Amino acid sequence: MDRLDEMAIFVAVLQYGSLAEAARKLHRSPPAITRAIASLEHRFGARLVERTTRSLAPTEAGARLAEKARILLSQYQDAVEDTAETQLSGLLRITAPVQFGRKHIAPLVMEFLAQHPDMQIEMMLNDRNLDLIDEGLDLAVRIGHQEDSGKVARKVAEVTRILVASPAYLALHGEPQHPSELASHQTVMGTLRTQIREWRFGPHEDDLRVRLSPRLLSNDVESQLLAVRSGQGIARLLSYQVSDDLQAGSMVRLLADFEPLPLPVQLVAQQVQQMPRKVRTFWDFTYQRLSELPQLHALDASSEQ
Repeated sequence: MDRLDEMAIFVAVLQYGSLAEAARKLHRSPPAITRAIASLEHRFGARLVERTTRSLAPTEAGARLAEKARILLSQYQDAVEDTAETQLSGLLRITAPVQFGRKHIAPLVMEFLAQHPDMQIEMMLNDRNLDLIDEGLDLAVRIGHQEDSGKVARKVAEVTRILVASPAYLALHGEPQHPSELASHQTVMGTLRTQIREWRFGPHEDDLRVRLSPRLLSNDVESQLLAVRSGQGIARLLSYQVSDDLQAGSMVRLLADFEPLPLPVQLVAQQVQQMPRKVRTFWDFTYQRLSELPQLHALDASSEQ
């Protein structure tokens, strides 16, 4: 094992917080990780990591080394890329939510491939947050707050969960003026992991909860959109999913004053310091394009977009 590899392992151990997790993420055996840290400590003549039964943290010497190691690894990656061919090539694997991927990521991928003819891209559209390491993914587009502190996330936009109905439905059933009235309306909902079927309202989603008996449950956004357009009831969907319908007038936004806080749209990657050039290029390209889309920003309460 070379010394640069030892440095990379040391940084990974600190990033993931345990020897075992670093071994899993790096696809190395736990003994190999332990030997690398021991070799590094022997070379520096100081303990670099404090280990307890529950946690792992750098010593003062370890923290100083980690800071310099990250810079060194970043410079090494830059040097490798600077000597590589200028034309991007190779496979890039990305993931995004199904509806978002179809509507916004697929067009970006087509544009990116046209600009870089030697690149290959594999898209895995899934409404479940796939693990980047386990699935061998380079980059994810996710909606919602990032819970994995071991990943790097960059907010690119935000979307709002809004209530919508068709003009035909409202003409027959009237427009609700308060969330409590929704219990007596026909509703369309996504399938839930629990049996509790309710919508929560207010900035922190705990101001008001309304229990519902939905007329239609579907795990497919397109089916929910079709149901709303055909007058089957009121649905709660993300603003980007209904932006075209709101603009066309085929849907009406309801109870905007009671909506929860917007959700961030984020780019997520395993790391930034050693991000390959092809990933960094797509990361920057996607950030620029998505941040320019008006439908990927939270709507004002008075908006009819």
